[in-house]
Amino acid sequence: MTRYKITVQFDGSAFYGWQLQQSDRTVQFSLEKALIKITGSEHRIPVHGAGRTDRGVHAIGQVAHFDLDTQLTEKKLCDALNGNLPPDCQVLAVEKTTSDFEARFQAVKRWYRYQCYSGDSILYRNQAWMVKDLDIDKLNGMARLILGEHDFLSYSKYRKNINNTKSMIYHSQWKADGEMVNFLIAGNRFLHHMVRYLVGTMVETAVGYFEFDNFVHLLQNPRKNVNIHRAPACGLILNRIDYE
Repeated sequence: MTRYKITVQFDGSAFYGWQLQQSDRTVQFSLEKALIKITGSEHRIPVHGAGRTDRGVHAIGQVAHFDLDTQLTEKKLCDALNGNLPPDCQVLAVEKTTSDFEARFQAVKRWYRYQCYSGDSILYRNQAWMVKDLDIDKLNGMARLILGEHDFLSYSKYRKNINNTKSMIYHSQWKADGEMVNFLIAGNRFLHHMVRYLVGTMVETAVGYFEFDNFVHLLQNPRKNVNIHRAPACGLILNRIDYE
C-alpha cells in the first residue's frame, strides 16, 4: 500500500464544503467516488484533507492524502482522477509520499485569500464579495494588528469542543489589484469561519459601520458568540498549504 499526496483545486459554489456528509455533495465525496471508479473497490478509500472548507468556499491549493495499491504511475493516476471528477474539481498534482505523511497534522502554514470586488461586472459574484469604496490604508491598519499570536475566539464560530482558540498569524495584508481588493492571510491554524469574521469586521469598520475601537477590543478581550459581520463564503479561497 502506497500513500499519495495530492493537490486539489475546486470551485466551491456547488459544493457543501470539503467534508463528507450523508446526502450533500462535497469535495471529499467526489474524490473518494473517483478513486472507487478507478480501482473498482467495493470499500471506501478515505481521502484526508489538510483542512475543511465550508460550503461555497473555493481552493486552488488544497492538499490531501490517501493510501492506494495501484500499478498506475503518478501521472496516469492524476489523469484517471480528473477523468472521473466533476468539472468543478481538479487534481493538480499526485505524488508518492512517506507512509507517515499527514496532510492535516504536518501542515505548518495555511494561506487563504479573500477577494472583494468593487466593479460593476456580475461575473465575479461567485468568487468575490461585491463591495465598493474600500479604504486600503484603514484595512491594512487593522490587518497589521492581528499579526502574531492572538486568541481569536471573538472572530470565530463558537464550538464547545474547541479548547484552544489561539492562532499564530504570519502574514496579513490587503492589496488592490484593479477592481479586485484581496486580503492575503497565513497562519498555523484557523478557527471555524475565522477568516470570514475578520474580513467582514474589517470591511464594516473601513466603511464606517463598525467602530475601530470595538475591533481592537474584541481582539484584546476575546469572548464567544459576538454579534459581528461574517463575510460571504464565495470570496474565500484556500491558496496553499506549507509543509516543512
